[in-house]
Amino acid sequence: MSKYDDKKVLVTGGTSGIGLATARLLVEEGARVIVTGRSQATLDAAREELGERATAVQSDAASLAHIDVLAERVRDELGTLDALFVNAGVNGFAPFEETPEELYDEVLGINAKGPYFTVQTLVPLLAAGSGVVITTSVANVLGIPMISAYAASKGALRSMTRSLARELLPRGIRINAVSPGPIDTGVLERSMPAEAAEQAKAQMTQENPMQRFGDPREVAKAAVFLAFEATFTTGAELPVDGGGSQL
Repeated sequence: MSKYDDKKVLVTGGTSGIGLATARLLVEEGARVIVTGRSQATLDAAREELGERATAVQSDAASLAHIDVLAERVRDELGTLDALFVNAGVNGFAPFEETPEELYDEVLGINAKGPYFTVQTLVPLLAAGSGVVITTSVANVLGIPMISAYAASKGALRSMTRSLARELLPRGIRINAVSPGPIDTGVLERSMPAEAAEQAKAQMTQENPMQRFGDPREVAKAAVFLAFEATFTTGAELPVDGGGSQL
């Protein structure tokens, strides 16, 4: 018998990086998982990798209409949820003085508005004793150049974690956050020219107390711990950053 046999979990942004690693870990331990993403190619790849215990659903994290449809899909396929991992998000690299309104709106819409209404819409499906985990970032406590809009969105999520944790206590729902530091998800390579990404990774490795990038599975383990094992913890944020925000 596996650790999370028949537990029912939704992972938004679950087709790559940290979300996919978390879904994989849960499936390996017997859970039934729904993952969301925007790209049909990554949805198909995740579905094939995760197997029959997982369902991949196309959904835009910033669209309230999509969130409503997602809730119906969860209700139809799973009935209720034992855990919700609110992980979908985007980055946006730009100097503060050159950040356009369009980039700001996109980043805050997906990273802050989306999670707020995802939790609100799915609360009726969360069983008493369930855990919600929100992905924040060390950027909400560190002044990192070039990602001011992203940092603002993650700061909003940190505050939201506390507020929603307090409001949902009467329902028996815990809400916590996992705060990744430099994790090797490939986001730098996808967001920057190859040479710039290589230089950024080398600098971040040198500056990190553990002198390395984290693996997505290391964040996944922390997220699953918060969702299922941290039964006397709510409103907290767990850094998974090699000590970068603490030392």
